[in-house]
Amino acid sequence: MKKALLIPALLTTLAVGARTQCVMCYRTAHAQNNRRSQVMNAGILVLGAPPFLILAGFVVLLRRRSRSERDEQVQDRRIGV
Repeated sequence: MKKALLIPALLTTLAVGARTQCVMCYRTAHAQNNRRSQVMNAGILVLGAPPFLILAGFVVLLRRRSRSERDEQVQDRRIGV
């Protein structure tokens, strides 16, 4: 269930962030014609995607690690260690 909600939330976050630009990028895109500014926006998204994917990978790794440690602690309590 959580995974089903995570994907639309991630896509919404990326779509909202697609409209934001730094001042320099905004002025450069505004000075160009419409098609070039769309290409520039796509380039910004392409360059921004890898850091977000790396961050998501670290979050998944940490969640799995903490979950496995928590499961080990529960098993140790049941055994009586």
